[in-house]
Amino acid sequence: MYQLERAIFDLRRGVPVLLTAAEGDRLVRPVEGHHEGELSTLLECCGEGPRLVVTRHRLEASGLEAPSDTVSLVLTESGERLDPGRDELPAHDAAVPATSAECVALDMMRRGLLVPAAVVAAPRHGRRDEIARLVASGTLLTLDAAEAQRTLGRLSHEVVRVSDASVPLADAEVTRFILFREMDGMREHLAIVIGQPDDWPEAVPIRLHSACLTGDLFASLLCDCGEQLRNAVTGIRELGGGVLLYLDQEGRGIGLANKLRAIGLQDTGLDTLDADGCLGFGHDERRYGAAVAMLRDLGVGRVQLLTNNPRKMAALMEAGIEVTKRQGIYGRVTPQNRAYLAAKAGRAGHWLEHILDQDDSA
Repeated sequence: MYQLERAIFDLRRGVPVLLTAAEGDRLVRPVEGHHEGELSTLLECCGEGPRLVVTRHRLEASGLEAPSDTVSLVLTESGERLDPGRDELPAHDAAVPATSAECVALDMMRRGLLVPAAVVAAPRHGRRDEIARLVASGTLLTLDAAEAQRTLGRLSHEVVRVSDASVPLADAEVTRFILFREMDGMREHLAIVIGQPDDWPEAVPIRLHSACLTGDLFASLLCDCGEQLRNAVTGIRELGGGVLLYLDQEGRGIGLANKLRAIGLQDTGLDTLDADGCLGFGHDERRYGAAVAMLRDLGVGRVQLLTNNPRKMAALMEAGIEVTKRQGIYGRVTPQNRAYLAAKAGRAGHWLEHILDQDDSA
């Protein structure tokens, strides 16, 4: 895990890493990043025919057919690059299925909350001594792709309880915050325990709430997240107490930087789902393994769920959490958030028809 953690940290700084695999090693560098210093030209001087690896979503957003979920573009000119947020795909001769190492590279980008796009190249035979020198000196990190994939697969399913404290809230005075951290330290989640557990209903009221800095803290008019959060706290208290899981899944799991990029793309006329697709993300990148682990730590196995999202209900049920009842949780519909809510209802299947039928001024 240590090697993977360092590799993701290097990628977040724009520093290349070397992924080793049976089908061939790959030098990998993220599309975004500063690319400074000795390693900035490593791919160009040490790699054979650099390629651009992108997701199916990015390719389809450009109107092209994708041969697989992760695609390697054989560039027409190796010097061409992809802007993290806006440009069309660069000129390329072919789009072929990515290698296993290239697929792992994009999974690492997602884990590091980077745009899922990378420049990759097979090491040139004549430059292997130079690459070996960089690896031996610790300048360039090498990582086994298969081991990295196995580790990535379990990270979000394991959490450790770190700290807790009583935090009285305006809408629920008897409240305790418990912080959980995922095993690689990349994500921290809060369990907001409302009321006394001994007094909870047999089916515990819970809400899985993905963090939304713009809505929860700054009351953005582009979404209804802040109102949903506060209404959920009140609703759980009124139902006899329970748990609100405040999950570090900004922007449906793409992170704050990419969420802001997506909002910028929406200014050009795209809806929230298509904007994410242009960046290379699916309609919803969230996973709920950490939420399930937190509920199990809290001894919660039977719940009534406050949600409008069918994927949350399905994720809990698939993990063995019994969902006895679902209750909708809403904010106001405004002129600014109506298109956002309509896209979630019409394209992602969220149960929002009830409020979308209301007048914005209601």
